[in-house]
Amino acid sequence: MAGDWAGCYLIRTMSTELAKAYEPKEVEERWAKAWIEQKIFAADPEADGDPYSIVIPPPNITGQLHLGHALNNTLQDLLIRFHKMDGRNTIWVPGTDHASIATQNVVERKLAEKGLDRHQVGREAFLEKTFEWKDEVGPYIVSQLQRLGASCDWTRERFTMDEGLSKSVREVFVRLHADGLIYRGRRLINWCCRCGTALSDIEVEHRDQQGSLWHLQYPLSDGSGALVVATTRPETMLGDTAVAVHPEDERYASFIGKTIDLPLVGRKIPVIADPEVDREFGTGAVKITPAHDFNDFEMGQRHDLETIAVIDEHGRMNAEAGDFAGQDRAECRKTVVAALDAAGRLVEVEDYANSVGACYRCSEVVEPLLSTQWFVATAELAAPAIEAVRDGRTRFYPEHWSKTYFAWLENIRDWCISRQLWWGHRIPAWYCDACEVEPIVALEAPKACPSCGGSLRQDEDVLDTWFSSGLWPFSTMGWPEQTPELEKYYPTSVLVTGFDILFFWVARMMMFGLRFTGEVPFKDVYVHGLVRDEYGAKMSKSKGNVRDPLELLGTYGTDALRFTLAAQSAMGRDIRLSEDRIEGNRAFANKIWNAARFVHMNLDDYDPHADAGEDDVAGKWIRARLSHTIAEVREAVGLYRFNDVSTAIYRFFWNEYCDWYLELAKPALQGDDPARRAATQRTLVDVLDAALRLLHPVMPFVTEELWRSLPRTDALPTSMVFAPMPRAEDFPRDAAAEAAGERLVAVVRAIRSIRSEMNVPPSTRIPLLVGGDPEAVDATRALASEISSLARLASTEWLSGAERPRGAAVAAAGGVELFVPLAGLIDVEAERGRLEKTRAKVEKDVARIEKKLGNESFIERAPAEVVAKERGKLDDLHGELGLLQSGLDRLSEVEG
Repeated sequence: MAGDWAGCYLIRTMSTELAKAYEPKEVEERWAKAWIEQKIFAADPEADGDPYSIVIPPPNITGQLHLGHALNNTLQDLLIRFHKMDGRNTIWVPGTDHASIATQNVVERKLAEKGLDRHQVGREAFLEKTFEWKDEVGPYIVSQLQRLGASCDWTRERFTMDEGLSKSVREVFVRLHADGLIYRGRRLINWCCRCGTALSDIEVEHRDQQGSLWHLQYPLSDGSGALVVATTRPETMLGDTAVAVHPEDERYASFIGKTIDLPLVGRKIPVIADPEVDREFGTGAVKITPAHDFNDFEMGQRHDLETIAVIDEHGRMNAEAGDFAGQDRAECRKTVVAALDAAGRLVEVEDYANSVGACYRCSEVVEPLLSTQWFVATAELAAPAIEAVRDGRTRFYPEHWSKTYFAWLENIRDWCISRQLWWGHRIPAWYCDACEVEPIVALEAPKACPSCGGSLRQDEDVLDTWFSSGLWPFSTMGWPEQTPELEKYYPTSVLVTGFDILFFWVARMMMFGLRFTGEVPFKDVYVHGLVRDEYGAKMSKSKGNVRDPLELLGTYGTDALRFTLAAQSAMGRDIRLSEDRIEGNRAFANKIWNAARFVHMNLDDYDPHADAGEDDVAGKWIRARLSHTIAEVREAVGLYRFNDVSTAIYRFFWNEYCDWYLELAKPALQGDDPARRAATQRTLVDVLDAALRLLHPVMPFVTEELWRSLPRTDALPTSMVFAPMPRAEDFPRDAAAEAAGERLVAVVRAIRSIRSEMNVPPSTRIPLLVGGDPEAVDATRALASEISSLARLASTEWLSGAERPRGAAVAAAGGVELFVPLAGLIDVEAERGRLEKTRAKVEKDVARIEKKLGNESFIERAPAEVVAKERGKLDDLHGELGLLQSGLDRLSEVEG
């Protein structure tokens, strides 16, 4: 394996002295810089190894690192580092997105500060200023990802508007247009009056709000009566072209086919029957405004109704609104209602909760608007994308997200892809005003009109940002050219993403990938949850619970934050992030550092080349535990169970290696048997070496620093990502030794528990009596020396038969019964007083919490997580009372 490592340094055979304390800042800055400068993550499509590839969900150039980015990129980095160390030929392609609306808004605000707008400076100058701004702030988000330790191939960084990706965008547009799947038409679209652009359906966020339902009286033209309609948007009634009822609604059967005189306008409009009318909504009669409602538009198409737009692109009433022209739509609502009331046509106003669409960028209420735009006909593209998930070519983790994916794709509408912006991929279509031919769609700008030879003008609009990002998995690999990267790394292995862009991005990548490469863009999709605060609330600036990951990195260290995020990434669940957890994992990093220092301090005479002989029971046990941990981690990585990865490593490192094996190793290290000392030294190094490699994908900085300090017989690479990921078979399991080790740990833990419960000082040596099953007693007797040393025993007596001494604290472990005689070991009266005093305090706490939980007002008003926390405290206190009573009972036996 050493021969495969790149950039090897001199062979190390001596240990390196470590600082007394781990200083994350210095270590992280040094390694983050070194990894990039030495290009250790650069991919080579010609190199050996099965491919493993990820393309980064490109963050917006307007953005800065937030906890969602930190989570998403920690998980991707974990996968890339793991598989690279496991011998795969890996690539993680980084990049950023141009973010049309967000970026243009930022630059326009900067112009506004100088009293200018984009039209005053002109398109070319505006784009020049936007690129300047992009070059200034764009690298900021990248530098933050690098600080997080992201092992991207930074030599391949892409931008959704760079030359190569722009070529891919034009290629896709032209091909889809030639196939009839991109067309230009006048249709109802979502329009943001603030951003001044069209939006796709999934760029509209639907928010519940408390509004009103106005009941309006529309008189029949023949004077025979009136219909009462209910609406949430009375201002749009100025554009009504029909009233609709359900064909089976007997209440209105006699009205069908008649006409109505539209109030305030006087236009005669028909009463029509349509099965899409909801008879339970309002009065069962609905106004139809095809130019300002999507359902009404479809109904208008079915019944060949006139389409009258009364609201313009600025959200103001236009000339069709008559006397109300020029009013803002919100203002017009009030004046229309007042006018209807004055005319005696306002019947009733009731409170009504409804869902209102808003722009996902600026939160402005979206206006359905009739407009000429470019669309993608999606049905033909969606069908293969659905089939690819159904037949398993792409799998979702958790699987239930596939149902959401299907629900959206099976009900997909044509996608409006044109945006009335300047920043973005300009639509490759040209027009001739002289002869008004159909738009000319081409890869390169045509020189003249093919019909009349006249000059041409290019379409002013740009493409939806998600059009270019939908090509990301293959455009970043060089498509439409058949590059070595495309051949080697596509389809990519996995997409790690948040559920919030499942529709924006994932489905579109599937549609485009299958259409233009014949392959799915990724084999797996891992969908992670949100990062919430410690109480489960969504983070928001208004709540004041947003945490800056850069601040957390500076306070606790990058490894601590990464480990916390990975450890809480249980599949299908959101993360509740508390600083206590991050601080606890900073302590974990310190624990690892101190363990390495202990190993170093005991290696003065260690020769890594020497044959150290056979391990003792403790050495065989820790190797077996490592083997189990490696197998557990490997399985969890393959199933994207990131929390299980972290839990397994934490348990092994902290509980088994640090808390137990380092203690078990001390007698051998401090004894006078050189062979046993050498074997123990070798095991200390071997296990620490492998454990650091196993942990590296989660905590890369501290592991890199420590791993390089270990003595070794092989060449030292530029980074430990070139070292092999350990395998379970690297550490053969000795079943008998493993069982003996488990018995040793269980027995010592039980004795220490007795010490703690009975308040016996750790420095006091205690007597021990062991009884129970003869076979188990014999197996425990074989570990007498280790038990005596770790448990600080004064003496050990091995009981026979059913002997059960009185006046002793009792525990069971490892198949044996353990008795610690208390007479003469503790001051019985003093201990009784201490226990009773503690019990009184605990009983007082129990009473206080029971009273709180018995208060119905508290249960109803307090947040659920607060109530649950109080109940958890009560359970803990009851458990503590049980232990205290057990201790008092033992004291009674001593006195008896």
